[in-house]
Amino acid sequence: MKLPLILSLILILAGLWSLIVWPPFLRRVLKDPRSRNESGRMTRFLIVHLMLISISLVLGIATGVIGIRALIAG
Repeated sequence: MKLPLILSLILILAGLWSLIVWPPFLRRVLKDPRSRNESGRMTRFLIVHLMLISISLVLGIATGVIGIRALIAG
């Protein structure tokens, strides 16, 4: 895949951004009292945020890999 250098770097930075930003957010969500009910079970608040964070991390990794592969191929 041929991409200009700047686009490859933007993809890599976008991937890194996701990997840097989402884990601290996950830690805050896990500590949030809305994450568990009185019996300690996961709430919808936690489930929705886990899905959001998981998808964002997967897309961040994919974006970074695409950027790296484009950089190497270019």
